[in-house]
This record gives sequence, C-alpha cells and structure tokens, in this order.
Amino acid sequence: MLFSLSMLPPIGVELYYRDGGLYAFVSTFFLCLIIGCLIWLPNRNTTQELKARDGFCIVVLFWTVLSFFGALPLVIIVRPVISMTDAIFETMSGLTTTGATILSNLNQLPHSLLYYRQQLQFLGGMGIIVLAVAVLPMLRIGGLQLYQAETPGPMKESKLTPRITSTAKALWYIYVGLVIVCCLSYWFAGMNLFDAVSESFSTISTGGFNIHDSSFAFYHSKTIDIIAIVFMLLGGTNFSLHFIALQQRKLRQYWSDSEFRAYVFLYIIFALIIAGVLYLHHVSHGVGHQILQSFFAVVSVGTTTGFTDDHFAHWPTFVPILMMLIAVIGGCASSTSGGVKIIRLLLLYKQCAREIKRLIHPRAVLQIKFSKQILPEHIMQAMWGFIAAFLVLYALLILAVMATGIDFTTAFGAVSATISNTGASIGKTASNFKHINTTSKWLLTFAMLAGRLEIFTILVIFSPEYWRK
Repeated sequence: MLFSLSMLPPIGVELYYRDGGLYAFVSTFFLCLIIGCLIWLPNRNTTQELKARDGFCIVVLFWTVLSFFGALPLVIIVRPVISMTDAIFETMSGLTTTGATILSNLNQLPHSLLYYRQQLQFLGGMGIIVLAVAVLPMLRIGGLQLYQAETPGPMKESKLTPRITSTAKALWYIYVGLVIVCCLSYWFAGMNLFDAVSESFSTISTGGFNIHDSSFAFYHSKTIDIIAIVFMLLGGTNFSLHFIALQQRKLRQYWSDSEFRAYVFLYIIFALIIAGVLYLHHVSHGVGHQILQSFFAVVSVGTTTGFTDDHFAHWPTFVPILMMLIAVIGGCASSTSGGVKIIRLLLLYKQCAREIKRLIHPRAVLQIKFSKQILPEHIMQAMWGFIAAFLVLYALLILAVMATGIDFTTAFGAVSATISNTGASIGKTASNFKHINTTSKWLLTFAMLAGRLEIFTILVIFSPEYWRK
C-alpha cells in the first residue's frame, strides 16, 4: 500500500511533460494499492512480535516482491516495449542501486520513465527496510531484526541512537539532506532542474542509472564531474560518520576513522596508477584531464555508483580488469555502496598480520584492534565467513553465466558489476545488458539481490535449518 504512493511523483512528471506514460503509472498505483489492501484487511488486527528468523524472510520478500510490483510500469508502458524479464532486471537494479540497465537510447525515453528509474535508486539507497523500520513500530512490530538483516557491513549491532526508530530516522534525514545539497550543487553548476534532481538521486544512492546515453560526458563540465566525485565519496562513506560529524560539528571525526582513511588512501593510489597508464598510452590530452578522468572513474566504480565520463572498458592494458576488482572492493560499511567493503579488507589485513606474528611468537596472546577497540572474535569469524561465501558465489555465478554461452570477459564483468552493485561493466555488457540471454539476466538479477543483502540474508532463506520448527 505504501509502495503505491511511489507512483505519484512519476505521474506528476508525466502530467508536466505529457510524454505518454500516464496509463502505466496510474494503473500500477491502483494495482499496488488494491492488492496491498486485500492482503492487509484480513490481518489488520493481528499483532505479533517479530523473531530474528522473521526479519530475514521479510527483508528478502521486501526486495523481491517490490521488484515485481515495481516492474509493472515498465511492462505496461507503451514506449519502449520491455519484457517482464527485462523489467524485473531493471527494477531490481534500481532498488539495489546497481545501475545495470537493459535500456538504450535514453535521450528518447519518456521523462516519467527516466524519473521513475532514478526514484527507484533513491528508495533503495538507504534501503527500503530502513524506511520500514521507522514505520513498523507504529504497527506494533519490532524493527531491529529487519535493520540487522539489511544493514551492510560486519558490525550490525551498532546503533547511532538508543532507539532503532530514531536510528532509521537519523539515517534518512542525513540521506535526504545530502540529496538536496547535491541537487542544488548540480543545478548551480549548470544542469537543468530535472537533470539535477535525477542525477542527485543516482549520486547519493551510488546507484549509477543515467538519463543520458553518454552518462556524465553529456555535460562536458569539469565542475559537474568534481561535484559528482565529492558526493559519490559522501554516499560511499559510513553514514554513522556523517551522523557523528554533524552531531559534534567536527569534520576531524572523518579522518579519525580508520576505514575512512583507508577508503580515501586506496582511491588515491588506484587513481594515480590509472592516470599513469593513461599518460603512458596517450589516452587523452593534458595531465590534469587524465588525473580528473582517473579520479572520476575510480570513485565512481569504487563507491559502486557506476557513472562514466570516458568509459574505462576501452582503456588500455590491465585497467578494465583493475576497475572491476575495485568495484568488488566497494566503499565503506553502513553506506549506500556495495562490494566487500573497505572495513573487511582492513580486518583481513589485520588478521593476516596477526597470523604472521603468531608464527614468530606461538605463545603470544594477540588481539585485533579497530579504532582503538578490541574486536570480538565473532566479528572476525563473520568476516571470514562472508568473504568465503562471497568468493564462492562470485566464482559460481561467473561459471553459470559462462555456461549460458557468454565469453569469460563479459561474464566476469557482468557478475562483478551486479554482485558488487556497481552496474558499470566490461566486455559485451560495457554499454548495457540488453543483448545477453534471458537465463543470464535472471542469474545476474539474483547476484544483485545477493550483493545488496550481503549474501547471508539470502543463504539463510535457502537453508533447511531455517524452515525447521
């Protein structure tokens, strides 16, 4: 019922531009509203406290069910003609802020459809479940289980405020505030209002859906590129840091965080390496332009946004492969970005360093510290479990996509782009995912969902133990 309200803004855009999408969004509005009412009415007086296992089921159902209902406007709309598979792929890509698309000729699409795609990313950016956490307590249903199941990152027990509803609201206030500031910045830099709103949705959510075929190259503006870099970095930063910095009004809170320092340092190193390759191969004119291109590409892919200014798939030597590996690393925990997350790389490094010291000093009691705190062993075990599950699923998906007849480069790029929620790819999916086969699209749709929910939420549902009483 609540999701039906998300059809109202695209209806408003259609009424302004008169581009032929009215019937699709109006009919979807009533379908969602009526079906939601039919499900809600028989159960409206039922009150039952959620258990931990219920949280997993509801989270997965939120993403899957809303992806199916969110696909309806794309199927119903007259222009362009979109199949159900393509519509679900596009909707899942939007809600998981992946940004992989099956659409082409974006400049010729209805404004209402373009806006709707961007809005899907906005809703998915901080997670539909986090929004639901602020609403569910009013229905006398606990929300902590949902928050822990959806929140990206290894330290799911931490909350910004004592009450989970206050945490959800704090996250959304920060998120919406960043979107507004980003929108105004784009607007002042020369974008028209429609573009500024649409691109700000995509930037802060680190979604990456474009409204122009040439992505950010359409604007031919270094100022806009720099604004995008700044806000992509903010979108990929741990939102707890935003909250603390705002609460204490101290910017140094960012630099005091180990993950944020590693986040910035890694991106600078990667960008300088790629700028060096571009310089040696004379990819573009001017050292300054090469450095800006490199930083834009690294930040875009590293934060799993997926914007392009000059598509890296055509850059020389090892750069396209390196970019896909950067995408898999991702941004910070508790941010809108996907990937493995910087914090897990830091913990992996600390764990390796501890094992080396243990070989030298077998009897020493060695503990791992992060931000001056000793980490419990269960966090380290969870980190190892996640990385193992991620790598196994990553390899299996590449093999499964290749089994459908797709070459290795395309399969590697497509799986990397979807499981990390980046969207930007290499090979035959460098521009879009339109021409790959139907089976691969469903496999990649699953990869998007698994990547967004950090794999274990999905694996729990498939576990036989979960269904035993």
